[in-house]
Amino acid sequence: MKNSMLVWAAAGSVAALGLSGCATSESGTKADKRFARGEYETAIALYKAQAERGKNAPQSNFRVGESYRLSNRIEQAELYYKMAVGAGLKNADAGFYYGLALKANGKYDEAAAQFDDYVKLGTNRALAARAEIEAKNVRLSKELSAQTTRDEIQVLDQVNSESADFSATMIPDTKEIVFASGRDGKKYLGNGEGFNDLYAIRFDDAEKMTGGTIRKLEPIFNTEGMHEASATYAPDGKMVVFARSNSGKKKGYLSVDLWASYFRSGAWTEPALININDRTTDDFSPVFSPDGETLYFASGRKGGEGGTDLYKATIAANGRFAPAENLGPEINTPGNESFPAIAPDGTLFFSSDGHPGLGKLDVFVVDKGKVRNLGAPMNSSGDDFAPYFTGQNVGVFSSNRAGGKGSDDLYRFRRNTTKLVNFFVDGTVLERDTKTGATQPVASENVELFANGGRKILEATTGPDGKFSFKLDSATTYALVADRPAYFTARTSVTTVGKMPAQDQLPELVNDIRLPVTLTLNKIVKNVAIVVENIFYDYNKADIRPDAATELDKLVETLNDNPKITIELSSHTDSRGKDAYNASLSQRRAQSAVDYIISKGVVKERITAKGYGETQPVVRNAKTEEQHQRNRRTEFKVTRIAE
Repeated sequence: MKNSMLVWAAAGSVAALGLSGCATSESGTKADKRFARGEYETAIALYKAQAERGKNAPQSNFRVGESYRLSNRIEQAELYYKMAVGAGLKNADAGFYYGLALKANGKYDEAAAQFDDYVKLGTNRALAARAEIEAKNVRLSKELSAQTTRDEIQVLDQVNSESADFSATMIPDTKEIVFASGRDGKKYLGNGEGFNDLYAIRFDDAEKMTGGTIRKLEPIFNTEGMHEASATYAPDGKMVVFARSNSGKKKGYLSVDLWASYFRSGAWTEPALININDRTTDDFSPVFSPDGETLYFASGRKGGEGGTDLYKATIAANGRFAPAENLGPEINTPGNESFPAIAPDGTLFFSSDGHPGLGKLDVFVVDKGKVRNLGAPMNSSGDDFAPYFTGQNVGVFSSNRAGGKGSDDLYRFRRNTTKLVNFFVDGTVLERDTKTGATQPVASENVELFANGGRKILEATTGPDGKFSFKLDSATTYALVADRPAYFTARTSVTTVGKMPAQDQLPELVNDIRLPVTLTLNKIVKNVAIVVENIFYDYNKADIRPDAATELDKLVETLNDNPKITIELSSHTDSRGKDAYNASLSQRRAQSAVDYIISKGVVKERITAKGYGETQPVVRNAKTEEQHQRNRRTEFKVTRIAE
């Protein structure tokens, strides 16, 4: 029969991670019968004894490995898979599971080789697709294993025992930490450890999580011969949802559902199944959103991405839950996603073995729509799961890493997060009066934002005060454009490159940096000269210098932005020197500038060169060098506007 085993206790408290398609007849050996009933701890001893006696050793060793895998101890399965595969076991999927065991033990190159082989030779199409993903993931795992963050973790010795201790939450009214533990339960034959019940502790020092006395929750929540874990409380403390297994007496194995109890008339009601459970699979690890209106949970139901997926369901007006919604392929994978957590700011965290990680389950965050591994020390080569936030960046999570008291232990964490910067451009569109030169804001004007390469990203409309705003990336240069008929296109640039402050200069966790710009619309008027600033030539030369080329490029942009205009570009000298020479020099300079502009792709019919020499001074009878410089200028004027 098909086993869908929820493993709660030590080394297996990370629920529903062993979904197996093994079919076993009750008429087999005693070991086979134990295996079929999900009594993996007993089956392991029996299969090991069979292998030592030489009784079908490859198959017996494979079943040892499978028993470890299905009780979520796959790191212990490596040797047995290796012996089974090395002895020529005739099982098409053994190589895939051997790869998972190698991955769990940090042997990334060997794991990748096993997955690559399965992609080529495997007969199970679903596993072959997952093997391809796993091969990519384990290669990325090598990079992740070399990265560490400044997060701080500390084992909660006050709470942990030699049994499994995991999956913390808080009772809103009493501020007690509730967690699951197998410390007092009778032995569960799935892995030889105790059945899990719910416990609570109120720390003497809540900030440091020290002191306090542990108590077992009311009997109404804890049932002998069943697992209870992963409690979550509504913000008002009057509703609790938790996961509970059945006794296994009817089906021969344990299945898990979500149960709810309500605090009424000074007491908790008898827990009852909630309406979003799926009868065909396990539903577990529930958690309320901070506002209490949405329940997130994990499920292995059909229609998901594979393995166990994350779902959410909102509470309807009648108190029932709306149909559950899968969180989608951006979060869920063909592997297993479980133990969602919602930080106070609404950020989603969860555990997964399907995204690139350090071994088994890792903790991930959904950051700007993308899934990101939290890295070490939060994650390890073991199972790291079930984060719960007691504050914005502090809380408790669970791990079976080395160094704890038992298989799963609770750890306190403090995330030393990088301070964030949001860049904005805050702009104003103005219109200049052609007679007075005064400007005034322009309302209802369209403004476009372009990235490098001319790709339009966003557009906005100015308000009554001519204001607009765009959110920018942290290291990009942009162009902003306002375009109105009969006006020169207004264009400016803004960049965030090199403007990221040092972390110690940022006062808040999230900081807004606003960059001001102004776009000024100028009406196109024919035959009115406009000075092109900073066009300089070497003495007695007409060559375009690099500094002049930069300014002429702006004129090229003006012509490109305003394709209907035709212009005359003119050059002027001061009054020093002979008239004929100045006229010739200015003509050569004007032509040189026009030639440069045409070389940039402007059609030659749209621009003509004219040298006026000293005949049109701005300052007549100039005497100072400043006055002469004003007369030495380059100008352009619109001579024609196409219809």
